[in-house]
Amino acid sequence: MKISQEDRILIKDLYLSKPCGVRRLLHEFPDNGWKVGSIDSLLKRIRKTCTIIQQPRSGRPRSSRM
Repeated sequence: MKISQEDRILIKDLYLSKPCGVRRLLHEFPDNGWKVGSIDSLLKRIRKTCTIIQQPRSGRPRSSRM
C-alpha cells in the first residue's frame, strides 16, 4: 500500500520532532497498512534531503515493450 501525502507529512513531522525508527512508527499506527520497506525508504529520504518529495531522475526513461 502506498503512503499518502498526508501520512508522509505526519511521518516527517514525527521523525523531526522525536527521531524514531520504522518499528516504532508501525507500532504507533498499526491500522494504516504501511510496509516496513516503504517507511524505511521514506526515512532515508528524510535523513538525506529533509524532504518528502521525490527528486527528479536523471537520464533517459526506459521504453515500453510489447
